[in-house]
Amino acid sequence: MYDTGSTAFMLVCAMLVLLMTPGLAFFYGGLSRRKNVVNTMIMVLSVIGIVTITWTICGWSLAYGGDGSSPFFGGFDQLGFLGGVTDVLAEAEAVPEDATYPTIINFIFQMAFCMITTAIITGSLAGRMKFGAVCAFVAVWTIVVYPPLAHMVWGGDGSLIGDTIGALDFAGGDVVHISSGLTGLILCLMLGKRKGFGMMSYRPHNVPFVALGAALLWFGWFGFNAGSEFVADGVAGLALINTVVASGAALVSWMIVERVKVGKPTLVGAATGLVAGLVVITPAAGFVEPWAAIIMGLIVSPICYFAISFCKAKIGYDDALDAFGCHAVGGVVGGICTGIFCVPELSWTDFGGLLYTGDVSLLCSQIAGIAITIVFVGILDVVLAFIVKACFKGSLRVSEEKEAQGLDIAAHGESAYPAYIGLD
Repeated sequence: MYDTGSTAFMLVCAMLVLLMTPGLAFFYGGLSRRKNVVNTMIMVLSVIGIVTITWTICGWSLAYGGDGSSPFFGGFDQLGFLGGVTDVLAEAEAVPEDATYPTIINFIFQMAFCMITTAIITGSLAGRMKFGAVCAFVAVWTIVVYPPLAHMVWGGDGSLIGDTIGALDFAGGDVVHISSGLTGLILCLMLGKRKGFGMMSYRPHNVPFVALGAALLWFGWFGFNAGSEFVADGVAGLALINTVVASGAALVSWMIVERVKVGKPTLVGAATGLVAGLVVITPAAGFVEPWAAIIMGLIVSPICYFAISFCKAKIGYDDALDAFGCHAVGGVVGGICTGIFCVPELSWTDFGGLLYTGDVSLLCSQIAGIAITIVFVGILDVVLAFIVKACFKGSLRVSEEKEAQGLDIAAHGESAYPAYIGLD
């Protein structure tokens, strides 16, 4: 018989992670310009529909199917999740000895992970990418990129990053944040800068939306990290505590940085710091002590702030809503910190963090895992982007007229604020 406590726990965690994607729609929608808020939010929400299809048809099987013999992807034995109902009926009679909850719950939990990961990408594309091209890229990305990467990190014995290299990723530093942030960067580089970028200020049009979205993400993230223990136990509790304290520390740290740099803290900055703290603790949530989570939260905000405010302007890439600066950069910081602060007894491998053991083995594995993630995702992203670009008459970008008009009207024929009369 299944552990009813863990079964209920995982059901709740799955629902919490599902909440994160609508939360991200509000977060990104508030950060966008008034004339693009509908487009920004529908890009996020469209991911929900696309991933439900691609994950069911083949994503789950490519990530977690097969016999574990391949280091790069699962298998083709669970295409369409055809055995889902059969498994539920069979499991009612004979429960596997090592199972704590039904497989079908893990299916939806992992689907929710794929949703939020893919949705993060859209933040880099706001205001200028063809909606059809976004949908096409997302559909292929959730088949070709995300499932193999998830398998390489979380596929168990024989997986390339998680087993062969021995890198730790508790809830998605590599799989979720680095992959999505890097993909956003590559696409925004291929799209080019928004009209007027660098010459005019792009301010968030609805700060309360940003705060609401950050709050929903914060709440959903508790299921994201704690649920990645896959059982209701003390490590799940530790992951929950670390998620709270790291995000809180990062929020405070971001406000301090803003106070020093611009003279006053902002609500948008506080919300961004909260998210950066959630990102940095994700790969380490079940591996570190709460004091280490606080340190991670304190250091990630200055690093992400520097990436967003200095590197972005210096290099000149137009990552519209800073998916790369927050998620990819924060994910890298979190992965490296895992190699430093991981408690040896909590590690999934034979190696603990540098601080406890004086051994650089885990830290080197973390860096190697990050490097492989960047290479794998980067190469496939470029290939997929060029294929999608060719399918859309050689351009991923809307016309200058549509961009100037705003994609809410040009691409969707509706306005978030139809009674508003004014610029932008």
